[in-house]
Amino acid sequence: MSKTKQTRDVTLTSGDTLIETIPQLVWTARPDGQLAYVNQRWCDYTGFTLGHIQSDRWASLPFIHPDDQEGRQALWQHALDTGAIYEIECRLRKGNTGSYRWFLTRAEPARDSTGQIVQWVGTTTDIDDQKRAEHQFKESQESLRVLAETLPHLVWVIGPDGLSEYVNQRWCDYTGLTLEQAQSTPWVHLQVTHPDDRESNRACWQHALDVGTLFEYEERIRKSQTGEYRWFLSRGMPVRNEAGQIVKWFGTCTDITDQKRIEQALRQSQERVNALMYSNIIGIFVSEEEQILDANDTFLRMTGYTHDDLRAGRLNWLQMTPPEYLARTQQAHQELAIRQSTTPYEKEYVCQDGRRLPVLVGGVTLQHHPHLMITFVLDNSARKELEQRKDDFISMASHELKTPLTAVKLQSQMVRRRLEKRSLHEAATELSRVEMPIKQLERLIGELLDVSKIQAGKLEYIWESVNLDEVLREVTDTMQHTSPSHAILVRGSVQTSMIGDRDRIRQVFTNLLSNAIKYSPGAQTVEVELSASDEVITVRVRDHGLGISREQRDKIFERFYRAADLKQGAIPGLGMGLYIVAEIVKGHGGTITVDSKVGTGSTFTVTLPTKRAI
Repeated sequence: MSKTKQTRDVTLTSGDTLIETIPQLVWTARPDGQLAYVNQRWCDYTGFTLGHIQSDRWASLPFIHPDDQEGRQALWQHALDTGAIYEIECRLRKGNTGSYRWFLTRAEPARDSTGQIVQWVGTTTDIDDQKRAEHQFKESQESLRVLAETLPHLVWVIGPDGLSEYVNQRWCDYTGLTLEQAQSTPWVHLQVTHPDDRESNRACWQHALDVGTLFEYEERIRKSQTGEYRWFLSRGMPVRNEAGQIVKWFGTCTDITDQKRIEQALRQSQERVNALMYSNIIGIFVSEEEQILDANDTFLRMTGYTHDDLRAGRLNWLQMTPPEYLARTQQAHQELAIRQSTTPYEKEYVCQDGRRLPVLVGGVTLQHHPHLMITFVLDNSARKELEQRKDDFISMASHELKTPLTAVKLQSQMVRRRLEKRSLHEAATELSRVEMPIKQLERLIGELLDVSKIQAGKLEYIWESVNLDEVLREVTDTMQHTSPSHAILVRGSVQTSMIGDRDRIRQVFTNLLSNAIKYSPGAQTVEVELSASDEVITVRVRDHGLGISREQRDKIFERFYRAADLKQGAIPGLGMGLYIVAEIVKGHGGTITVDSKVGTGSTFTVTLPTKRAI
């Protein structure tokens, strides 16, 4: 698929649904004339899709009447060469009936700030009824009058001298002028024309009268009932006798206000799309299945690929995804198929030179083209580098702190024992108080080391048969002794063993109970519920404390995250405990979830498999 198709799809994403509901066939083309977008009404009428006619802008479009093709090609080429407004009347075949109808096709170039044409915005309006009306006028003046009164246009007939011979009732109702007033002077219509349009209108009409060519002009005409000005396309066609002399002019004024708004919306939409596509911050690519069809310069620069690589089909997002990110990427694509958008996620791309680029990725699909995906890519390498430096510092600092702390702990214990031997019990008691903050420091440094190991993928487990009832009894007894402010109530039992790391499992439930006590300062109890099936063991730790808001529940298991709540300001911690807990549970093949309500409390549920190969 070419870049053209991608442009159509992006335009659809940013355009207004009004484009798909107006009675005109709306289209845009690239500066070289190749179609970039057509609305659904265009496809429905012609029976063709954009892909059918996109490959060659000079292909003989099969739905254009053979007698009109040559003139259309010449006029379109002239517009492309000069940048002039393109307009042509031609007959288009209706796909489902094979009949031809007359259409007025108009296109206006959209330019950038340098004056360069960036695209053509066009509409194709069904004028078959109008053409039939013009033909009937030649045959019968009375038939013309009847028909003119039924048309949804402002209809007028002017003699060769420029004086009005006829205006339909719709013209009178809109302008507030009578037929007599219209017949009083050749320029009476300028009274209801916007002041800014009058001079050019007069010049254009005078030129048509002088040379006998088709008169066409876009102008704003005042509505008598409201005083507002609306845009009209005024067109006058000379009617000649057998000798070729002009005997009258038949004209219509067609309200194109909505069309002008649509064209403006298309231009603005394309400007927004271009601003995004040409951004040097966000990489964007469009893909179908696994193949990248189009990409902006930013994405190509990020990954080291070129436009030649893109055209040759050498960009494939699946092949660019390292194996360890495939599962998360496939999950995102499943989410995309259901919701038409993905939650941004982190991954890496393998670049053209083999290096890896950390990125933040999000994607959307289009409602009418679900097989196409637009992906937005942010370079995440600076953040990842900063995180790595932080992780390296934490790891180094933890190891550097562990050695002197161990020495302080051993020395304080040795001094305390000597003091006790000398019966200096008061001094020994005072010294023993140092051991509690030392233990707190040990735990903190231990958690920092665990975080470093988890980030490096080196957290080790010693697998053995574990009696979970026994482990939980040890943990709750210890926590009850160190935290007498809360009664820890244990309900149920497991009565089965599991394969796991005893110390790591103890670490999980010590942390959960410690948090339950910390975050329920006004409560008196913490509850632990145990249950088991043949497949899994379930442990629930429930407190009756502060609770966690819905917005924060998904984040509390992130590294160094702490819930932002003024009530928790005095509660110590660095946000490592739940992160480590989640990783240990995951390492055991289990899950951890939280159910919470602010002001009521939280329940953490841990499930662990009963069977695991050692």
